Amino acid sequence: MRIAEISRKTAETDIKLNLNLDGKGNSSIKTGCGFFDHMLTLFAKHGRFDLTVECEGDTYVDYHHTVEDIGIVLGKAFNQALGEKRGIVRYGNFILPMDESLIMTAVDISGRAYLGYALNIPTQKVGDFDTELVEEFFVAFCHNAGLNLHIRQLAGSNSHHIIEGTFKSVARSLKAAVSVDEAFRDEIPSTKGVL
Repeated sequence: MRIAEISRKTAETDIKLNLNLDGKGNSSIKTGCGFFDHMLTLFAKHGRFDLTVECEGDTYVDYHHTVEDIGIVLGKAFNQALGEKRGIVRYGNFILPMDESLIMTAVDISGRAYLGYALNIPTQKVGDFDTELVEEFFVAFCHNAGLNLHIRQLAGSNSHHIIEGTFKSVARSLKAAVSVDEAFRDEIPSTKGVL
């Protein structure tokens, strides 16, 4: 089983996270931020990842530390669960419509961290969630998972739809990239022999 269990405690957050890459999309998310809970629930469902997240953070300040630190821990969990990355497809992409919004994402599980981020979110907040934290989350996730992720907004005017479409599209791209190619189950998908 490709699973990971990670705990991380700092002066700002206390996080416990469990991830199963080969799950059914079940989740239990408690971050202290309702909108972010919603996004991670969608992420698990559309990636077919079983995901449990419990976070106690300094949300009396704002949600920045909580969102960024969960990105760190989730990235570490993906990296740990993938192990040597033997047999994975490695690449994935998805174009996802969410009402008026259209989001394209592409991922390469290369061992090299990069985020290409091109969302134009029209409002500063959705509920009490700062929309600039979407980028902070994915920066932290990419750097700790060791993957290359591009996010492009092709259309959209509603902030909620743009962000939701992004989390769903990223999940679908990751689902494809982490899947195992049975014809190459024992191979590292790189001419270098390591990812």
